[in-house]
Amino acid sequence: MSTRLDRRFSVAPMMERTDRHCRYFMRLLTRHTLLYTEMVTTGAIVFGDQDRHLSFDPSEYPVALQLGGSDPIALADCAEIGAGYGYDEINLNVGCPSDRVQNARFGACLMAEPQLVADCVRAMRDRVAVPITVKCRIGIDDHEDYEGFRAFVERVSGDGGCDVFIVHARKAVLAGLSPKENREIPPLKYDYVYRLKDERPDLEVILNGGVTSMAESVDHLQHLDGVMVGRAAYQNLSLLADVDRRIFGVDMPPTDIAQAIEAFIPYVERELAKGLRLNTVARHLIGLFQGVPGARAWRRYLAENATRPGADANVIREAAMFVASPSATRSVS
Repeated sequence: MSTRLDRRFSVAPMMERTDRHCRYFMRLLTRHTLLYTEMVTTGAIVFGDQDRHLSFDPSEYPVALQLGGSDPIALADCAEIGAGYGYDEINLNVGCPSDRVQNARFGACLMAEPQLVADCVRAMRDRVAVPITVKCRIGIDDHEDYEGFRAFVERVSGDGGCDVFIVHARKAVLAGLSPKENREIPPLKYDYVYRLKDERPDLEVILNGGVTSMAESVDHLQHLDGVMVGRAAYQNLSLLADVDRRIFGVDMPPTDIAQAIEAFIPYVERELAKGLRLNTVARHLIGLFQGVPGARAWRRYLAENATRPGADANVIREAAMFVASPSATRSVS
């Protein structure tokens, strides 16, 4: 069983969001949350700049790599490379519905090919010792009955040996809906995920989709092994400031946001010294003060100044001065 990672709370892999800069700052807010990379395709790893796609700061641990692909050999090769970089987990994307991903024959369309998914998982498991997990939907298009979802899990767990499933509790519509619409329009069916855990208690089952608060997360954890939150965490980073206490039981107050910002400054300065522009890093801070007086001025100041040539880390400090109480976090109950 893949049990060495504590997956009670994690932040979902999000394209153009959960890069290494974003994860570094998230780690300043929560010590125990499992963080995921953006999806990285096998082609990008095999033929691209591996360091650019895979390097990360040791402070990001625990951190998981999400792969996109459908060729068992290529996935096994990339899993081995990812394990060599030190990732705690390798996750296979079987949930993304975008046209680009479908055209490359991976993501959610793979739910129609459970044996191929099983073969991919088995190939990776045979190659590396780190856990191999699958992130999927409950179905695709008109195939959204529980029995079909359960059959997919049975095949991937039985033939592939996968024992950790992260389930976005919506079906994916492969034609007619954008990725954004696929995150919002198909109805959530949490009962599918709950039922899977009831029927397969041997599996580690993580819920994804529609969770926006700590209270919801705590409720789901009464039934499941973990909760994965995506855009709700990215768009309101203060949600992460109380995860260690509320979810992991650490006896500590919520993370002080002002202290987290100050701790981020040396990292920003190091990245700027390497030639990065400030906005590459600072853009991930836009959602930091949701619901706090001055949040709009914070967002505007960062947007207007972080993109200017020569902008330095002081822009972040200056933006924080617009917030009434940078130390305060909005209660995300």
